[in-house]
Amino acid sequence: MGWSIAALLIAALVMAPVIAVLWIAMFPTENIWPHMLATTLPRYFGNTVKLTLGTGLLAAVVGAGTAWLVTMYSFPGRRWLEWLLLLPLAVPAYIGAYALADFLDYSGPVQIALRDFFGWTSARDYWFPRIRSLPAAVLVLSAALYPYVYLLARAAFREQSGSVYEVARALGTGGARLFWRVGLPLARPAIVAGAAIAMMETVADYGVVSYFGIQTLNTGIFTTWLEARNAGGAAQLAMVMLGIILVLAVLERISRRRARYHQGARQIRPVLRQPLNGWRAGLALLACALPFALGFLLPVGVILRYALAYPQGWFGPGLMQALIHTVTLGGVAALLTVILALIMVYGVRLSGLRLPGLLLPVTTIGYAAPGAVLAVGILLPLAALDHRMADLAELVTGTDPGLILTGTGFAIVLAYVVRFFAIAQGATDAAFARVPPSLPMAARSLGRGNARVLREIYLPLMRGSVGSALLLVFVDCAKELPATLLLRPFNYETLATRTHERASIEDLGNAAPAALLVMAVGLIAVGLLVRANLDLRKPASEGIGGTSAPV
Repeated sequence: MGWSIAALLIAALVMAPVIAVLWIAMFPTENIWPHMLATTLPRYFGNTVKLTLGTGLLAAVVGAGTAWLVTMYSFPGRRWLEWLLLLPLAVPAYIGAYALADFLDYSGPVQIALRDFFGWTSARDYWFPRIRSLPAAVLVLSAALYPYVYLLARAAFREQSGSVYEVARALGTGGARLFWRVGLPLARPAIVAGAAIAMMETVADYGVVSYFGIQTLNTGIFTTWLEARNAGGAAQLAMVMLGIILVLAVLERISRRRARYHQGARQIRPVLRQPLNGWRAGLALLACALPFALGFLLPVGVILRYALAYPQGWFGPGLMQALIHTVTLGGVAALLTVILALIMVYGVRLSGLRLPGLLLPVTTIGYAAPGAVLAVGILLPLAALDHRMADLAELVTGTDPGLILTGTGFAIVLAYVVRFFAIAQGATDAAFARVPPSLPMAARSLGRGNARVLREIYLPLMRGSVGSALLLVFVDCAKELPATLLLRPFNYETLATRTHERASIEDLGNAAPAALLVMAVGLIAVGLLVRANLDLRKPASEGIGGTSAPV
């Protein structure tokens, strides 16, 4: 019974910020909804929809196309590109925006080279696309987010039996028609799921749109809350963002509702890659190399150039403090998130009741909710509670303790726990499912209680998955920008906020060290992802006898 109550309390904690946003939006102290509806909301909403649809479409095209090429064809560099195409996941989109703007702006190397080559003297002498624009934001976000589609689509293409494609080729279907008539219909659920994730991440983005000066719902929350000082209006914009996220999730489910894709009972024949030669091999190599170059090589190259050109940035005031804050907040949040996920999943499995089981998938809503939305739902209730606690402490002790919850990193840690709880929950739930039921049953028959069974049976068998969950949550915490910007105390920096603030004033020399550290942390997550994929590709016999443990 105690485990079930703990699971319910954890579910309530994770869902509370979203419920708070809805409550504040429906009962604001000052209702500016009619004013926003007549002025800024159509622009915020229109830009958000355009950005989301454009990014989702381009990410789907790039992700599915590259996955098809590396899965179905053999060409020079394919083996390397199969894993290199995942590396853009290590680069936050806002760092990609800084790099693209620096590379292509008027003072960047591309336009300087054009002016030198053609003898142009000013921008009036030639036309060049505007970099800080919505299409450029779509390009940057797609380059950062296409790996979500690529990863799922590649798995879907590989899981299909090679005989399906062989029959199609025997019937005269080859080349592009094989993709459109066979590959795409079979992989459509995976592509839609990946595109939905990319679109949700786009709705949640703040760094790219703020740097490019694009007014979206996310930037509107910052403007309405921090500049207009209207928390109710910010909550109402947050509610609109939640509505868009909900629509994306529902559409993704509907798109797969009536689709059924089954494999035969016999062993699946692997896909035999078709060799490409000549110009076709060159086109395939170029098509796969361009997304990798734009999503990884360009940001890393630009930021690394600044880091080497301005070595004093590594010794700038506040960098080590930002690193300590990032490690501390991310470490505490990761540890709490995984512990809470373990307790909740274990409690749901022990209870066997319907309500905790229904709440388990609901708690993943925090991952879909943008960081700015969670910040609204966390800061306002915590601030009110903080002031009451301070008043009570002053009444009892005669001294004012200050703001304990919102004046420290507590609010940021809470936002991280809610935001990334789904990652830890998914990893631990899958790990619990891999433990044979006979082991805990035998332990209980020998008199072990539930807590000792968890500590002595489950945790030793799950340590690989638990460790991976800790690292993945920590990496996402280190990259999180909107929630950290809104919830941090005054003059409190993390690597992400330091990068954003220095880059927003065009000080890339001092932003580069923090940006490199953020990307280095992101590479940890990509490394785990590659390792997990390599483990999944091993024959089943390699895992017998405990010689290998999948992530």
